[in-house]
Amino acid sequence: MILPRMGLGCMNLSHAYGIPPSEEEGLALLREALDNGVTHLDTATLYGGGRNEELVGKALKGRRDEVVLASKGGMAMVDGVKVIDGRPATLRAQVDASLRRLGVDHIDLYYLHRWDKSVPIGESVGALASLVDAGKIGATGLSEVSVARLREAQAVAPIAAVQNEYSLWSRNPELGMLSATADDGIALVAFSPVARGFLGDAVGDPASLTEKDIRRAMPRFQPENWPANAALLPAWRALAAEAGCTPAQLALAWLLSRGEHVVPIPGTTSVSHMRENHEATALTIDDSLLARAGALISTSTVAGPRYAPGPAAEVDAETFEDAA
Repeated sequence: MILPRMGLGCMNLSHAYGIPPSEEEGLALLREALDNGVTHLDTATLYGGGRNEELVGKALKGRRDEVVLASKGGMAMVDGVKVIDGRPATLRAQVDASLRRLGVDHIDLYYLHRWDKSVPIGESVGALASLVDAGKIGATGLSEVSVARLREAQAVAPIAAVQNEYSLWSRNPELGMLSATADDGIALVAFSPVARGFLGDAVGDPASLTEKDIRRAMPRFQPENWPANAALLPAWRALAAEAGCTPAQLALAWLLSRGEHVVPIPGTTSVSHMRENHEATALTIDDSLLARAGALISTSTVAGPRYAPGPAAEVDAETFEDAA
């Protein structure tokens, strides 16, 4: 599956980062993104308990054929609690619900949002493959998985994309997934490509984040790690200035340089930031400067793991802790 070089992660408009914008503001951003040539939108059953898919659906009215539409299932809010459920019957019901909320007759790319470790991944992927055959989804993807799990899934059905976290400060795909996807012609869709705002210089003081912002519970934003990470930012800003771009654009340009199959999907609630991010696809930055960016922000310079133990247990992707 050929995806545009960059997409728009829509989660921020309904979920996870504190108080979301109003529906009117969210629709305005999505419509402006379409007008600016953003042709890959990424949403999920989980986001806002379905409200994000409804929002995306409203923005796509009359414009469905302009985009590659991606959504995800296997993780949802059930009675206010996040539940990972990869049983085939659950996935079939969630796809039907996604189609209704989005107001479309098919979803181009549908991911298993998390591997349900109580269900063999082949069963979950087999259910999604049957939905491809039924014309409800165009292709199957996986999210936050390891190479071993990808191989298990590929034994059952073709996998078009893997969506794992990838940025300068989260290099986990370099433990095998970056090369595995390149070798097999699979898109590696990079979520949180600007390090949850850190590389966009958008987090001044984590203590000022709103109560429901998920970053408040993430180790790299905690008091024991944040000062060391914040100390990297002055040199990061200077490097972006030398490159003639914004810090966020440098982070995205670095990811784009990692391979033609790497597809960042930055999210934002700001129209100006959306435009800024999209413009990164047109940048030309010297390889030596990108290498310096990779040395400045890396696994060896960033303090703290990407997830606390609870959320870490929900994912299957390779970790540097296991590799050590």
